[in-house]
Amino acid sequence: MPSDLSNLRIDRDAPPRRRWLPWALLLVLVVAAAGVYPSARAFVEERRAPEAEVARAVQPVMSASGDSAQLPVLVATGYVIARRSSDVGVKAGGRLASIRFEEGTKVRKGQVIADIEHADIEAQLEAARKAVAEAEAQLAQATAAHDEDLRNLERQRALAKDGIATTATLTAAEAAAAVSAARVRSAEAAIASAQARTRVTGEALENTNVRAPFDGVVIKKRAEVGETVSPFGVQGQATREGGAIATIADLRELEVQTEVSENNVAKLTPGMPAEVKLQAYQDHPFKGRLREIFPSADRAKSIVEVRVSILDPDERVKPEMSASVTFQEPHAPRAERAADPPPAASVVSIVLVPKRTVVEQNGQASVWVVSGATATRRAVTLGPERLDQIEVRSGVVPGETLIVNPPQTLTDHARVRVK
Repeated sequence: MPSDLSNLRIDRDAPPRRRWLPWALLLVLVVAAAGVYPSARAFVEERRAPEAEVARAVQPVMSASGDSAQLPVLVATGYVIARRSSDVGVKAGGRLASIRFEEGTKVRKGQVIADIEHADIEAQLEAARKAVAEAEAQLAQATAAHDEDLRNLERQRALAKDGIATTATLTAAEAAAAVSAARVRSAEAAIASAQARTRVTGEALENTNVRAPFDGVVIKKRAEVGETVSPFGVQGQATREGGAIATIADLRELEVQTEVSENNVAKLTPGMPAEVKLQAYQDHPFKGRLREIFPSADRAKSIVEVRVSILDPDERVKPEMSASVTFQEPHAPRAERAADPPPAASVVSIVLVPKRTVVEQNGQASVWVVSGATATRRAVTLGPERLDQIEVRSGVVPGETLIVNPPQTLTDHARVRVK
């Protein structure tokens, strides 16, 4: 035991302990935690905040003259068609001798685009013309004979007046003149008949030609040279409806054939503007105008057919293309003034918001406006609906961010995360 106590010594050369160091470290940690706490709390609150899909309020501005953007009313889909389109066929059956077109060929009204073999009809026409010449020769002979009979009748009458010619001779001369006159009339009728046969044969020959009914473009070729065609089609050749050999369309007048539900027909008026978009060229809209609302509906489908004219078509617009039509609200032009510029009051401003941003509570419509990361409930006054949007007449300004389909648990001034 004494030996163990002798080993206990105080080292007076060792450095003193720093007992304050743990407290300093603790103080640093506390200060750091106090600085990070607000950000951490905000981060936690943000992560715990409900996620919200948002949309912006937009303001289409248009002048009273209607030169700028129009308000959408209804969207419908359909297909591009030519207002004038015809399946051109033959008038008489036969074998096609020649075809003078291909798909894309431009044709003029009355232009011969095909013809049928017609050698037999040409021979009939030549025979009819010869018959006319023969009838004319017979008329000349009958006329000469009639003239001679008339002169003989005059001589017999003069002799009978002097008592030289007998009554029988005079009667015979009168009969001969009447017979020759009948022969003249018969020859004239023969000429008229021969000429009629000539015209009939000429029409038959003309019917072997297939002519374009109007200026246009061949969009479909339905027959080839050597095929037998008829006005009613040929059995087994289903591609030629009614004997058609080509389909011609006037591509200068194109329109969209679409269908509208009976419930939406009241929103449309003839002549209202529209925007046409082709499925193939979504980024290039075309101007349109409602041309016709059909006078009858489809009972089975509860739809009404509508035609919309494309006002500015180009080479991209082709028949049978899929298209969508956005009908737009027409605006009456303001009264023109002599040389005054349009006043600022003539500009109509309308705010549109998605219908899914509007909620109703106790009969009051409202929206949730997001500012920063905070959602605020705001009462609004609504106007008419426009497609998937609705007019807001008060309560929202253009450019504000609104929550789409706001959750029922959302509270005023609550934090949200923008989706």
